[in-house]
Amino acid sequence: MSADAPLIAVLVVSDRASRGEYEDRGGPAAEEWLRRVIVSPVRVLRRIVPDGRESVAAALRGLCDAEGADLVLVTGGTGPAPRDETPEAFDAVIDKRLPGFGEAMRLASLAEVPTAILSRQDAGIRGRSLIVTLPGKPAAAVAVAGDNEVFPGDEGVGRDHDR
Repeated sequence: MSADAPLIAVLVVSDRASRGEYEDRGGPAAEEWLRRVIVSPVRVLRRIVPDGRESVAAALRGLCDAEGADLVLVTGGTGPAPRDETPEAFDAVIDKRLPGFGEAMRLASLAEVPTAILSRQDAGIRGRSLIVTLPGKPAAAVAVAGDNEVFPGDEGVGRDHDR
């Protein structure tokens, strides 16, 4: 795969999966979905980090700034539990919020998961990277994302819209 192909990072947020106590299903489901709906060449990078504001914020900074990810899909840590601090980490690293994403994702989730109203999904921009937070449960994440074909790079976050 060419180094010029867009880089999509899947960041799994889970205490148990990061310690190897639990088999991560969210990351593989997100990658499978990406490979099914994206019709142009992409590179996919997967990482697992424990829940918590600092661990998630550090991972997001690394994926956006050091790795140069064009898109970061974050799965997990968006609920109301005390260790679910993905939204707080997200807030600490984004430059701009894209509130329509969270609204649309919760609406799509409600059709599948009655507790979706408790989810704190969101999207925003850090530099040239688009970050989207998703639920941790694979079925909920895929329900939110849908099955639309995606053409990464056609309308990149960091692109000049005057061209």
